[in-house]
Amino acid sequence: MEDSQPRMIHLVIDGQPVDVNEGATLLDAARQAGKEVPTICYHDHCTANGLCRMCVVEVEGARLLSPACVAQAAEGMTVHTRTARVERSRRTILEMLASSVDLSDAPEIQGLMALYSADAQRFPDASRRSHPVIDDNPMYIRDYSKCVLCWRCVQVCAEDAQYTFALNFSKRGYETSIATFYDKGMMETSCVFCGQCVGVCPTGALKPKRQWLLETGMGAEDVLSQTRSKARRKRRSEHTPGND
Repeated sequence: MEDSQPRMIHLVIDGQPVDVNEGATLLDAARQAGKEVPTICYHDHCTANGLCRMCVVEVEGARLLSPACVAQAAEGMTVHTRTARVERSRRTILEMLASSVDLSDAPEIQGLMALYSADAQRFPDASRRSHPVIDDNPMYIRDYSKCVLCWRCVQVCAEDAQYTFALNFSKRGYETSIATFYDKGMMETSCVFCGQCVGVCPTGALKPKRQWLLETGMGAEDVLSQTRSKARRKRRSEHTPGND
């Protein structure tokens, strides 16, 4: 009978020996060792993709820093999570984000800015991402001026949770953004308004409609009236002959 026990990997993180199951990532190993490794794009319930590079660590013998959320632990590795090189990389990423994205509704990222002494004004001539707020449904708004392209909303809308595929990446390079297919309004897409995309957004780029309206100064009764009327129109359109 084959041994069903997973093979153990032995490595050292910040001078501390750690044993993890084969297949564990460096982020898993660091957390097991009680080490705090910052993340932005990573979410415990989403597929790790290594987009933001905030979780980079330094592996002895490696030329490049390794994204801990996707790099697998290997036998005999020696890993450092807070070297000067690692901290400089994380600080620069935060400064670049602050120079181009509205982080006013991203408290976790603001906390990282303070932790790494990041200078939000380091790149004063950077081009800021500017998008009008998209208010096209009764459930939530989309403000892509606050989007850091972490991919969480796309993932939960796809194979990670909902299998609805209403959201995806659009365009390329600096113009990359999250969008619907053919830029259709959300009520014209396959969206079922489950709210999971809003729940995993770390920056307020996706926000509950009622919360957004209250923040703009609208009274509670007007908020309820507006969102309920849009919801009724949506239900009527779904039952109109020819919309099947």
